[in-house]
Amino acid sequence: MAFDPVCRLDLLCLGEAMVEFNQTGGQGSDQYLRGFGGDTSNCAMAAARQGARVGYITQVGSDPFGDLLLALWAEEGVDTAGVGRSREAATGIYFVTHTAAGHAFTYYRKNSAASQMRPGDLPRQLIESTSMLQLSGISLAVSQSLRDSCFAAIDMARNAGRRVAFDTNLRLKLWDLNEARTHIHRAASLSHILLPGLEDARALSGLREPEAILDFYAAMDIPLVVLKCGAEGVLLAEGGRRWRVPGHSVPSVDATGAGDCFDGAFLAELARGVVPPIAAAYANTAAALSTIGYGAVAPIPRRAAVEAYFRSVGSPQPVEF
Repeated sequence: MAFDPVCRLDLLCLGEAMVEFNQTGGQGSDQYLRGFGGDTSNCAMAAARQGARVGYITQVGSDPFGDLLLALWAEEGVDTAGVGRSREAATGIYFVTHTAAGHAFTYYRKNSAASQMRPGDLPRQLIESTSMLQLSGISLAVSQSLRDSCFAAIDMARNAGRRVAFDTNLRLKLWDLNEARTHIHRAASLSHILLPGLEDARALSGLREPEAILDFYAAMDIPLVVLKCGAEGVLLAEGGRRWRVPGHSVPSVDATGAGDCFDGAFLAELARGVVPPIAAAYANTAAALSTIGYGAVAPIPRRAAVEAYFRSVGSPQPVEF
């Protein structure tokens, strides 16, 4: 099935994008690779690389880092009609370091341009002419004004009959767990597609077992829930049916942005008319391939690379249970 010709875009993501400095060469290295991050921006990049028509809503500073992000989106074919520029506030940056326990993030985003976005800054016509809006728990956590903008955008999308996709993406460095639960559950309940990670879902729901977590979200009447379980694969729940997609074994070096890559690839496949279990199998492969390089954006595979992997290795197929 072709992309929806009625809508200007297949996917419109909302949040904060930043410039990334990612530690390379292993633990203790003093070498950093400049890249780009921000979960919803990563999602937009991943969807664009699978061939979807994608746009982004944010604000960046009138500074060199803002210039870099605009150049990146232009190169990747991401529509920037929804990107504003601030003369007073700077573009956020962050550092990724690697330890035996995994990767750690250090952010410099307080009072960033994106954090100062307000509902009046939203491009209503763009939202209403896009098939699907995507945002995340981080989008809600960065600031009150950005949170207000997120819920205003959700209302605009829903009132226009557009689908809303939401990734819980819990960051407890940004807010208290109880506050996070309140706002994340509100956004989840307004979503048509929910994309939680397993550890986030455990913290937010207070439950441990993946199937119990699916029950928890099903009780919110969310039409489609996709629970990302890392190397163990993905679980889906839709309309009373459930599927399991096995994980992949790849030589992973950096999992930064893998969940965001999954989101973008999955939503791009849905935009093509692919049914959710098959879309999840495709996105699971794209996310696995994104972990074999450093950084959040550079290793995101394009469609040709994912399809080449399918031809050489095959793809674990979803199993209904």
